[in-house]
Amino acid sequence: MQDGTYGAGRLLPSESELGSEFAASRVTIRRALETLRDQGLVDARQGFGWFVAAAPLQQSLGQLATIEAQLSDGGIKPERRILEFAFEKASIQVAKILGADQVLRVKRLNLADGEPFALVTVWCRSDLGQHLSRADVERSPFYELLDVPLKGATQTIGADAASAENAQLLGIPVGSPVLRCTRTTTDTDGRAVLLSEHVFPAHRTEFVVELPHAERSMAPTGLRLVE
Repeated sequence: MQDGTYGAGRLLPSESELGSEFAASRVTIRRALETLRDQGLVDARQGFGWFVAAAPLQQSLGQLATIEAQLSDGGIKPERRILEFAFEKASIQVAKILGADQVLRVKRLNLADGEPFALVTVWCRSDLGQHLSRADVERSPFYELLDVPLKGATQTIGADAASAENAQLLGIPVGSPVLRCTRTTTDTDGRAVLLSEHVFPAHRTEFVVELPHAERSMAPTGLRLVE
């Protein structure tokens, strides 16, 4: 860990795998990991196992900003890898939100200091994204590439379990907890221009909301039950 073999938040091999690698019993491996945890070097979480200890990566929900910008502000090096780039017919759900039959769909993996941090899929109306290339979206966020003034966004956050595909890309166990965020970004006329889905490993992510005014009810606004 200290030599950089495992980055912040990186999952460690299982106790049995570590036992085989170091020819040690599982009890010895467990005691060693607990010692490292006492020293603040590793941590464990239900559904994940052991991982390199790191402060959760925080994102503020009080402003319309990209993941990369918030990471950079925190002194963390962001990186994006484009996995899929395609102009295609919109699904029924996407067409309903964006009001368009044809869209540009981009799927990417976001990394923080070289470690997977988020899996993001963005749908953009084809009339707005027709001039964009794969190199464009790998280099810059959509917010900087679209030639339309943006007003704001509505974001919904919920808990989920990692699918086999998402787990492989994010380097986490299948079925482990993830945070799934859906964001609809609108222009100044109130028309939806972007739809995005973000999947974050739950052990690495925190969302921060400022509540500057005290009301009679202290429950967060926007809270709803999922049926």
